[in-house]
Amino acid sequence: MFSDEYITSKKILFVSSEVFPFVKSGGLADVSCALPKALKKLGHDVRVVLPRYWSIDKYQYNLKPVIAPMGVQMGNCLVWCAVFESKIDDIPVYFIEHEQFFGRSGIYDDGKKAYYDNAERYGFLCKAALQLCRDINFKPDIAHSNDWQTALLAPYLKTWHAYDSFFRNTASVFSIHNIAYQGIFHPNSLRFLGIGNEHFTESKFENFGYINFMKGALFFADAISTVSPSYAREILAEPGGNGLGPYLKRRHEDLHGILNGVDYDCWNPETDTIIPAKYSLDDMSGKAECKKALQREFWLRESPNVPIFGIVARFTPQKGLQLLAPIIEKLVTEMLAQFVFLGSGEKNLEDFFGGLPAKHPGTIGAWIGYNNYKAHLIESGADFFLMPSLYEPCGLNQIYSMKYGTLPIVRKTGGLNDTVWSYNEQTGEGTGFCFDAIDPYALYYTIGWAVSTYYDRPEHMRNMKKLAMSANFSWQTSAEQYSRLYEKAINRRNSWW
Repeated sequence: MFSDEYITSKKILFVSSEVFPFVKSGGLADVSCALPKALKKLGHDVRVVLPRYWSIDKYQYNLKPVIAPMGVQMGNCLVWCAVFESKIDDIPVYFIEHEQFFGRSGIYDDGKKAYYDNAERYGFLCKAALQLCRDINFKPDIAHSNDWQTALLAPYLKTWHAYDSFFRNTASVFSIHNIAYQGIFHPNSLRFLGIGNEHFTESKFENFGYINFMKGALFFADAISTVSPSYAREILAEPGGNGLGPYLKRRHEDLHGILNGVDYDCWNPETDTIIPAKYSLDDMSGKAECKKALQREFWLRESPNVPIFGIVARFTPQKGLQLLAPIIEKLVTEMLAQFVFLGSGEKNLEDFFGGLPAKHPGTIGAWIGYNNYKAHLIESGADFFLMPSLYEPCGLNQIYSMKYGTLPIVRKTGGLNDTVWSYNEQTGEGTGFCFDAIDPYALYYTIGWAVSTYYDRPEHMRNMKKLAMSANFSWQTSAEQYSRLYEKAINRRNSWW
């Protein structure tokens, strides 16, 4: 995909709507923490920018004031804000504080409905990030934006700042973490955002009469990435492209699938301080302790020789839980197995899975919401991890699971297809169990396949756990690929002029 040229140090502005540990609603937060750390290890000067949401406690994270006030010129007004700073492994992390935009209990919505001014909120974040660079005299070689929330960085650099000497040498990279969420808004926001009518066209921002943030980024970004090679291929056509397939196809030479890595500082059974007992390939005894603790935590029968299937997921259609719902009770009545669920999302799925423990006590456990301890406990204590996703740009939990010797059961899509090696019953090799069809019974028979392997072929289970735990998906390789993508973006920007 890239040549092996020497990686030179770059100044990188990395802007995201969420960054772990400060705020998290999904995998974007993990990537926005781990990738900057990996880039810094390669010698890059990285600065991270995100909103200072109401939930981010200034005292807990030792936020220090940097600029107050800072004026940000939007399309039809000057907006004032404050900037605070913290650190992740000596990487400066800047927080844009604006009470009207970010002083709310939710991130993108109030729990039921998306905030009516999300276009203004995240357009402002992009402009504030660029203004911050000016005020601290940080001239980025690369402005790296992530998903629709920060998609306007690239258009701003190509329009407002096109002939600005400060950003004259700044190239843009736009990363698609999930193309299903594109940032589609009413054109009433155009004036505030400073997007001229000449850019509200079918090839740029216009989308059936509305503004599409992601579509604009696909036109203006110097390079585009997404989070796995398979997903990069899937989004070039419909339905994978969610309407943007033709526009991505126009930029296919600038689109690169770079597999997300995993922060093994956080997800490693040898060093994990959250789980009840550490363990490794050489000594797996701690996994049995974790399994016992998992059964106690979720009120399951303490049966060391019964397989546990775990799920940690957002309860949304993407995650394929609607494939599991019709068969879950058939599974627990026909197979000797236990199931644990951790997640939240759509009310009907919360009610269904949240109600199963009362109907099947000792066999099914559930916790509606997110809990970091329970998530680590499921990864370490379960025997199998379920990810029957309808689509999955990359996925991280299947990679976490493999490191913990918890074999994933996945549908062959996106990053799941790129990371899980399906079990070969003849050789006893593989790192998980894969299926293709979007069908409840395809999942049912794959779970049955896993159960039969657990009971009938224990030597294959041991070999698969060894292979899974030995797999390496560290961020170093991914960071090196991003470094080369940055070089390509700079070259393309230079050719733009």
